[in-house]
Amino acid sequence: MNSPISSGTSSEKVPAVNPFSEFSIGSLLLRMGKINSEDAERIMRLHKEKGMRFGEAAQSLGLINEADIQQVLARQFDYPYLVQDQGPYTPELVTAYQPFSAKAEVMRAIRSQLMLHWFSTGRKALAVSSVNSGEGVSNFIANLAVVFAQLGENTLLIDANLRTPRQHSIFALNEQRGLSDMLAGRADADVISRIDSFDNLSVLTAGTLPPNPQELICRPVFRDTVNQLSSRYDVVLIDAPAFAVGADVQAISVVAGGTVVVVRKNVTRLADVQESVELLRKNGSQVVGSTLVEF
Repeated sequence: MNSPISSGTSSEKVPAVNPFSEFSIGSLLLRMGKINSEDAERIMRLHKEKGMRFGEAAQSLGLINEADIQQVLARQFDYPYLVQDQGPYTPELVTAYQPFSAKAEVMRAIRSQLMLHWFSTGRKALAVSSVNSGEGVSNFIANLAVVFAQLGENTLLIDANLRTPRQHSIFALNEQRGLSDMLAGRADADVISRIDSFDNLSVLTAGTLPPNPQELICRPVFRDTVNQLSSRYDVVLIDAPAFAVGADVQAISVVAGGTVVVVRKNVTRLADVQESVELLRKNGSQVVGSTLVEF
């Protein structure tokens, strides 16, 4: 997620680049409400007088800051992210709020590995789980979904943790109907929420908390639902509950075909990880890998 260069002997003058063209910094600043028309005129005067770039001129006048420039550049290059305190989502989304941080870089590296070793083979779905609850799965998979969307992949994040779901709170979504309601035949795909800040990201929340989460997940309708959604999206990431809370994760992993196991530093016991991995393999799910997290 190039423009041709031609050469010749033509004496025609090349038209100057208009700072207010459709994809220019000036145009975007106006459309984003960072500057108004009067500001734009002041910037243009300085731009012409000093030969400064439009963004530099705007900064020198104190009308915008570096964060504004970075946000506009991200829009120009189709790389969406959010300025801290300007989005409705939790600060946990470091890939959205701090896209150039070390943590975000790690998430992009994981994305690259998954693209090469899993999704490039035609697979669409992937489950993520952990040994115990509270080991960072929901945080990890939410950030992973964002970096896939930033890459331009049409991404769906499914919260299949029908016991203690978190994606609705991470993405500030109304937790009413979702996956459980679809599985119970009380809703259809219109309960999937498109995340406005990221053109390529959608979230299917867990929905109404059912009294029988394991039974719902084990029904054939769950497999059918994941298969149908996989035909509509490039990447389907499934937030699965921990191994310690029940057999839900085993059924989810089999449907997804592959699982990434999240291991929390200084918390998760290695023996428990090995036991969980062995259980997945016995059930016919491929263990795509494990990742160590600190949050």
